[in-house]
Amino acid sequence: MSAQIHGRYHGQGQPLFWLYIKTALLTMVTLGIYRFWAKTRIRKYIWSATSANEDSFEYTGTGLEKFLGFLVAIVILAIYLGIVQMVLFFAGLNIFVDPERASSTEVLRQIAAVYITLFAVFPLLLFAQYRARRYKMARTRWRGIRFGMESAAWGYVWRAIGHYLLTIITLGIMLPRQTFYLEKFMADRSWYGDARLEQDGKWTDLYAGMKHVFIGLAILILGGVIGVVLQSIALAMICGIVGYVWLIIGAVYYRVYAFNYLTGHKVLDDKIGFFSEAKTGTVVTTVVVGSLIIGALSAIVLFVVGAVGAGAFAVATSGAGFGGEPDMIGIVVTSILVAVAYIGFLLGIGGLSLVLITQPIIAHLVDGIQVHGAEHLDAIQQRSADLGADAEGFADALDIGGAI
Repeated sequence: MSAQIHGRYHGQGQPLFWLYIKTALLTMVTLGIYRFWAKTRIRKYIWSATSANEDSFEYTGTGLEKFLGFLVAIVILAIYLGIVQMVLFFAGLNIFVDPERASSTEVLRQIAAVYITLFAVFPLLLFAQYRARRYKMARTRWRGIRFGMESAAWGYVWRAIGHYLLTIITLGIMLPRQTFYLEKFMADRSWYGDARLEQDGKWTDLYAGMKHVFIGLAILILGGVIGVVLQSIALAMICGIVGYVWLIIGAVYYRVYAFNYLTGHKVLDDKIGFFSEAKTGTVVTTVVVGSLIIGALSAIVLFVVGAVGAGAFAVATSGAGFGGEPDMIGIVVTSILVAVAYIGFLLGIGGLSLVLITQPIIAHLVDGIQVHGAEHLDAIQQRSADLGADAEGFADALDIGGAI
């Protein structure tokens, strides 16, 4: 009989919250430099809180290598974007135009230059996505054995561009094909020790996960038809609201369905299989409840800080200072305290979001994963260290490395 092991997540909210606050304060004090070490410390906590068969995962990345990778990426990006701007300049296009003095033709050229620059950066965004996943794989261990991923970022970039164009041209109809083949490209190049991972299945099977997206779109179209044909604005608005909410939930349902399907059709070393039972309702409920709690706490804190700050400013500006003049020291002190309170508020929101939304979703996904054929894991041998990962430098430089 095939042996099974189950994923378990045993992280706690309070230690993670204070870890986030502490590292966020250090990031603020160091003007953002510590963020590379902050992300590393949070990952180490989450990885160590994730286990299978009571063996925890280990994250071996360091803040220093992330920082150095970021510096290298910044230099490359600066050179690349400088070349792009030179090409645009010689083509008569410029993103730096004064809109008050520019003619309509110059404004159109500026808009064209901006979009060309964005499209020029898009391949690097895809490159960063692949390299970020490769880095996390290379810096993850379980039972002392390293994970790994082949160096094939540019191959992923060109395939991803083709799939995105196909999805756009077909108005989203080919999204399942994009989802399946991009994940297959990365999964088929992933390793655990000397065992290779493979993505099986059919991309057409993902259409079952699109049903709520299609229903949401149908309701939105129905609302438009009702508004035009029946001239019923109220009914059209109701359909619009219902269709929009249905579409959002449908998008979440598709992502959860795709995660379950793709996980369930992955095979390691031709012998070890996986199963996932993540539920859309749990994910949506977690996001909604967490958002409501954060919103309510935010409203209370903002009201209190606003009331206290307004009162302090009123006292400071009412002529309570020397000679009946406004108390400038009081105004400065109050301004500083309000600014500190606002920064603390933002830090608290980030910590609560991590604890009330992100961590529970991670726990739900991990707890729903099973590994079949686990008896074959003992035959897997160690792999050599991957020294080619760029420590997510491009992901951090392009600001897509915020996710854990």
